[in-house]
Amino acid sequence: MATPQLSPGVLVREVDLTVGRADNVLDNIGAIAGPFKMGPVNDAIDITTEQELINVFGKPLSTDSQYQYWMSAASYLSYGGVLKVVRTAGSTLQNANAGVGVAYTTMTGSARIDNYDDYLNEHTEATNFNYAAKNPGSWANNLKVCFIDDQADQTIGITTSNLRSAGFIVGYGVTAQLPANSVIPGAGTTSSFNGYLKGIITGVSTDATNSASTINVKVTQRVSTTGVLSATDYQEGTSYAAFDTSDAVWPVNNSGTLSSTTAYTPATVADWYDAQTLDLTNSIVYWKEIAPKPTTNKYVLDRKGKNDACHIVVVDDLGDVTGIQGALLEKHISLSKALDAISAVNSPQKIWYEGFLALYSEYIYGGGNPSNAIDTYWNTDPVATGFSTDFTKVTAGDSLWGVNAQGVTYSAIGNKSYLLTGGIDYSAAGGMKCELGDLITSYGKFSNKDEIEVDYIIMGPGFDNEYDSQAKAGYCISLAQARKDCVTTIGPHRASLVGLSNSTDQTDNLIKYFSTLASSSYAIFDSGYKYTYDRFNNKFRWIPTNADIAGLMVRTNLVAYPWFSPAGQQRGIINNAIKLAYNPNKAQRDKLYPQRVNAVITQPGLGTLLFGDKTALGYASAFDRINVRRLFLTIEQALQKAAEAQLFELNDELTRANFRNIVNPYLRDVQAKRGLYGFLVVCDSTNNTPDVIDNNEFRADIFLKPAKSINYVTLTFVATRTGVDFEEVVGRV
Repeated sequence: MATPQLSPGVLVREVDLTVGRADNVLDNIGAIAGPFKMGPVNDAIDITTEQELINVFGKPLSTDSQYQYWMSAASYLSYGGVLKVVRTAGSTLQNANAGVGVAYTTMTGSARIDNYDDYLNEHTEATNFNYAAKNPGSWANNLKVCFIDDQADQTIGITTSNLRSAGFIVGYGVTAQLPANSVIPGAGTTSSFNGYLKGIITGVSTDATNSASTINVKVTQRVSTTGVLSATDYQEGTSYAAFDTSDAVWPVNNSGTLSSTTAYTPATVADWYDAQTLDLTNSIVYWKEIAPKPTTNKYVLDRKGKNDACHIVVVDDLGDVTGIQGALLEKHISLSKALDAISAVNSPQKIWYEGFLALYSEYIYGGGNPSNAIDTYWNTDPVATGFSTDFTKVTAGDSLWGVNAQGVTYSAIGNKSYLLTGGIDYSAAGGMKCELGDLITSYGKFSNKDEIEVDYIIMGPGFDNEYDSQAKAGYCISLAQARKDCVTTIGPHRASLVGLSNSTDQTDNLIKYFSTLASSSYAIFDSGYKYTYDRFNNKFRWIPTNADIAGLMVRTNLVAYPWFSPAGQQRGIINNAIKLAYNPNKAQRDKLYPQRVNAVITQPGLGTLLFGDKTALGYASAFDRINVRRLFLTIEQALQKAAEAQLFELNDELTRANFRNIVNPYLRDVQAKRGLYGFLVVCDSTNNTPDVIDNNEFRADIFLKPAKSINYVTLTFVATRTGVDFEEVVGRV
């Protein structure tokens, strides 16, 4: 109703009759689940290329039950679609991990982390591992996690082969007299300082053969000649060199008194970080080649904290993942032990090491903080050792990792390597077979169409047992039937075809196998097992073609429209098929087709192709053809979107007209593109009666005449007498 005008003027009104639209919504999304070598468990991951499949789920293995899944997935991807891949769970799966507080440990307890959600819900407070592989399986065994923080500033060489008698013990202190008039960082260029430097011994080592020893020292304090203490933090390149070869170094015990009356003049003094290497099996890599020494991140420094920074790298130590020994898989520089730390470079990105690894590492999760990680030569426990107030303990401990930064000096552990071990595959023997129940659980991830969009549910291979294969096929059919927005492609039982030479037996086996499966227009059966090349294992493999059938529908969408048949010479050529396990002749195809089985055949000069376009519907109907089923899926999904725009609008003629104005042009377009012979849209007072309106309903009846694919061609050749007029004989034969 127009708004009344109280004075002369022009009223401008807008009425939007364009709300809602109808578009083809098929996105070429396939779905498959199976026992892959690696990757998150029971989590649907979008894969678009074979290389992505390798990166996330690993390469195909040589075992029958595994490579068939992998190569089925790769076959589908070769046609250009998107594939949602779910790695199936297994009762024996375990993540490779390194136990808490011990370098090069074997697994101290089970570690099973299926995916990121599992980590968040169950393992963020884990204390049974320092690091664990991102997902289960033996693939991560022998990965090495290398860690370094600012445990020591200098390494001092002492000419003695017995550090214990000399008084140098881990956790005890050392002191050295400063050279006269030393310039102290931060005190100005003209100020000088006379006194002592004090530090904590964080590591010791003895080479008895060469009568040489070294101590690693963390400089913690400077002490004036009058006894005034000042905190310090040695940095390479500052105006004083901390301990140097001109100093007299005294060992100091836990009571702060000299543990030896002998002063030692260092034979050598070197920067500790410069000598640190990643502890790799077959190569030498210095930490300084990877990143500068970690000290304190700016966020922590601004809050009066200290010593939070650390570097973490993941190395393929033995080349089991990449094939290259010592390959650096990823590096994470200047992460933090502070729970609240953020990057000064990329603020507000959080850089607490456990949370950062959980989000950004492709290979590892962080677990429990190290609890006793300082090198404890002579079996001295620095955590349990008391010190006088003259010394600051440099110790490891859970309590100082994973807390907020304000005023915290974080404990240090130095240069540590953790070898991941204990990863287990689908069987204790290292096999790759999954159980039917686990596989059905994985396919169940595709059940909710409101959460996961799927166009093709791919069965992939079956099981060794025919009954289990039928059960898997049946579940895939039930999924598609329940969703009603996709189709599922179902292949035969491997033993029905592969290894048999009698084609009659193969035909009978197929008919028997498929006869047990439910009638459904949302399922497509095929007869194919193709022989193809596995370049990763340098072998030729038998794999089912049901993934290819889904791929043919992808191709059809790309080169034509969903309502065209994916079979035949135009769009039905199957990729990468060397030969077929079963190539049915015409008589055998005549038996298979009435039993809902689409033959996959090889034709000379053409290759391997799908030679049928039936759905698995068990009775005569327009929906017993693939093109008709996919026509309706396309139209139904498109018009559903248009109908959703009418929700909560008024059920009056304006709304109905608006809906008709959306639907009719769309259907005319489908008709113009050869999908329909005709259509009629009824959405008016005849089906939106007062009772319907009072029930808050909106009804539209859409009548479609689907275009039909040609399945049978008859060519009749008629010989006539010379004098016959063709018009007289046309229609008589």
